[in-house]
Amino acid sequence: NAEYMGAQRGGADGVTAINTVSGLMDVRPNAVSVPAVGSGKKTTYGGVSGAATRPIGLKMCSSVARDLPGYPILATGGIESADTALQYLHCGASLVQICSAVHNYDFTLVEDLILGLKTHLYMQSRSDLATWEGQTPPHAQDRNYRLATAVRESGERIPPKFGPYLKARHEMRQRIAASVPPSEVPYTLQQPVRTADKPVPELASVVGKALPMIGSHMDLPISEQAIAVVDDELCWSCGACMRACADSAYQAIYFDPVTHMPEIIADKCTGCGLCSTVCPSKGCITMQPRPADKPHPGPIRG
Repeated sequence: NAEYMGAQRGGADGVTAINTVSGLMDVRPNAVSVPAVGSGKKTTYGGVSGAATRPIGLKMCSSVARDLPGYPILATGGIESADTALQYLHCGASLVQICSAVHNYDFTLVEDLILGLKTHLYMQSRSDLATWEGQTPPHAQDRNYRLATAVRESGERIPPKFGPYLKARHEMRQRIAASVPPSEVPYTLQQPVRTADKPVPELASVVGKALPMIGSHMDLPISEQAIAVVDDELCWSCGACMRACADSAYQAIYFDPVTHMPEIIADKCTGCGLCSTVCPSKGCITMQPRPADKPHPGPIRG
């Protein structure tokens, strides 16, 4: 961050993080790239912008905010929604700038972004929405999810979801369901009207909110191990997790040939999280704390 520190020492009112990133557009099968200028189809390096630059922008924005606390940062790079704008604000940005997203959509995107941020702030004033992830309700409070957890923790072999096994699966779930209490607030078409029970926070309150949790690799609490857990009811039996783990991780997932369901091999799972990132079913694979009395038997991997 020498350049940013130099800007502050030189009296700059603030900095932009980041500009475009130098890159080369895709080279086509005939070896010609874009732009192809003149009869010789010459090209050169140009500025890459948009969503592809967001991870770089978030890294630089948070890095500057950590090194220069309170110094104004104009964040740019892949901001295309309220969610992505919020990411930069959490990383210490004072302002955000949009360009590529306007090319792809139009200026009404700005109104969507403003409305989304207002909604996020309003949701912070509602205690009943505290467990939501953005504007997505948590499925952890749903009875089906709690039933699936009870089935998994029963220790019984869970029948697959096809053929003659399906009936046995339903019978097993019905038997275990008797021990799972109903939802605290049953869903009805007429939901109760709720209002804010605490003040709506200012936008400034979210600026830099993520910074205390961002640091170097050596700051990570690697002794707090995690293990992958598969929600049997949400699994599509696609095998994506098993393939990813087998080919580029730790071979810690066994794909049962009878049930067509993935099973985590506890002694091999290092908690890397690769399986959860490739899983197409949201919430199906979560990383849960590994019991302290059952640590990973091998070295703690960084």
